[in-house]
Amino acid sequence: MTRLRATGQDADELVAAVPPLLEALGAMPGFLGGEFGRAADDPDLFALVTRWEGVGAYRRGLSAAAVKIAGAPVWVHALDEPGAYVSD
Repeated sequence: MTRLRATGQDADELVAAVPPLLEALGAMPGFLGGEFGRAADDPDLFALVTRWEGVGAYRRGLSAAAVKIAGAPVWVHALDEPGAYVSD
């Protein structure tokens, strides 16, 4: 899970940049799906949630060149906090 903060024009650009990122992630082995949304009580706060088969697939997927390129305009808005969580 990645929380992102953007306002005004930056928020519009973020919303437009997420679909190409999710498309690039969708081409990665082990990617199970992703969702993007805006916080109901803070219009400047967004969340990108992705699901993977495991931490290895997650790391390999995020290190792919196509994902890095598509993700650059998204990650610039990411809050500096843990983004990977494991469920048993």
